[in-house]
Order: sequence, then C-alpha cells, then structure tokens
Amino acid sequence: MNSKTVGAGSSRRGLRGAVLGATMVAALLTATACQPSGGDDKAAASPTAASGSASAGGSASESTEPSGDSGTGSSSTTGAGNGDGGETGGGNGTAYADCEVTGLNTAVELQDGSGETPRHFLLTVTNSTRTPCVLNDAPQVRLKAGNDAPIVDTLGERDTEPVVVEGGGKAYAGLYVFGNDEGGEAEYDQSDRFTATLVAGEGTELSGTLIFDLPDGLDTVSVDDAARVNGWAGTEGLAMRPIIQL
Repeated sequence: MNSKTVGAGSSRRGLRGAVLGATMVAALLTATACQPSGGDDKAAASPTAASGSASAGGSASESTEPSGDSGTGSSSTTGAGNGDGGETGGGNGTAYADCEVTGLNTAVELQDGSGETPRHFLLTVTNSTRTPCVLNDAPQVRLKAGNDAPIVDTLGERDTEPVVVEGGGKAYAGLYVFGNDEGGEAEYDQSDRFTATLVAGEGTELSGTLIFDLPDGLDTVSVDDAARVNGWAGTEGLAMRPIIQL
C-alpha cells in the first residue's frame, strides 16, 4: 500500500512536471515568433535609405542645371551684343566693309537701239572676291577725264540705303549722258569712257575710282549737262527704270 502511495505521488509529480515543461516551451516559441529578426530590420530600412539618396541626387541636379543654363544664356547674349553692332570702320550701317575698287570688275552696256543716239547706259560692277561688300549712295560719275571734270547729277533723291554685293554678285547704276536733240552743225562734248568714284560710308569720304570703257562699236559718245546717274541698285531694272524715261 505504501508502495502504491509512493507510486501515485511520483506519477502526479511527473505529470505536473511534464505540463510545466510544455507550458514553458510554448511560451518560448510564442516570444520568439513575436521578435523581428535583424535581417528583416535591415531589409525594411534599405528602401527608405535608397529613397532618400534618390531625392538628394535629384535636388542637386536641379540646382546645378539652372546655374549652367543661366551662364550659357548670358554668354550668348553678351556675345551678340558685343559684336560690331552692324557697324564698320566706314560707318555704312552693315556688317560688311565697303567695296574696294581692286575687288570690282566693270562693264558698260548700251541700252539704246541701233540707229538711235547713244544716251542710256547700264553700268555694272561685279564683286570678284568671295566676301560680300557694300556700295554706298550713288557713284560720283564723270564723263570726261580728270578729277576736275564735273560730276554728273544724281537723278532724283539719292538712295542712302547701302547695297550689299555678294561674293561674285553684281550691282548696277543707270546713266544718261546726252539730252540735246538739236542736229545740224552743232558740236558737242565727246567722251571715250566714264569714271565712277566710290563713296565711303555716310558719304563723307571717297574710296577709289572705277573706269568704265565704252561698249564695243563706240569710240566716243556725245555728252552734255543733261546727264544724270541713278545710284547703285541690286537689279538692272531698278537701276535703269528711271533713266530710260529720260
């Protein structure tokens, strides 16, 4: 009987110990499951850190770009403003220098028909260089040799707009040389060539003299004080239209 009592007590103690042990294991498992691991903390923190870096990089780029654009814009504007302003040493109001006589070839074309008195001529200059140049006002045309010969009057108001002659391009001036219709035994002044002195920017200086030989078939032409010249033009029509009406 004592033997049974002792056996029953041991069984109860063994059962209680087993129950307590199971309870403690369950508690430990629950506690472990509730705690996040160190690796998970790092993984959760990484997206936040990456997001912050991207934001900082964007801000740096935005603050740099306007500064660079502003500098470039200012430089470009300043460069345009500090150019020659469309002026040259001759003051002709364009970006090109005045034409030089050494860079111009000359030609003369009679505009009157066969049998008519030679009165109307087209003066042509060709820019023999590759660089555009400028012709100002009207040329100072003389129908006789020498600088003491009278200068032909300009027809109407002088056109003060400069004519830009492209490299290899042409410019024109219309010339009327003789207005006397009297025949008979009258003698008139004769000319075997025309000269045209170029005018520098603003008409304040002279810039060399061109010689225009008469067209083939003409040794001389009659000239008088009715002569008129129409200033430089970019086309034959503009040069001759007012002249041909004289």
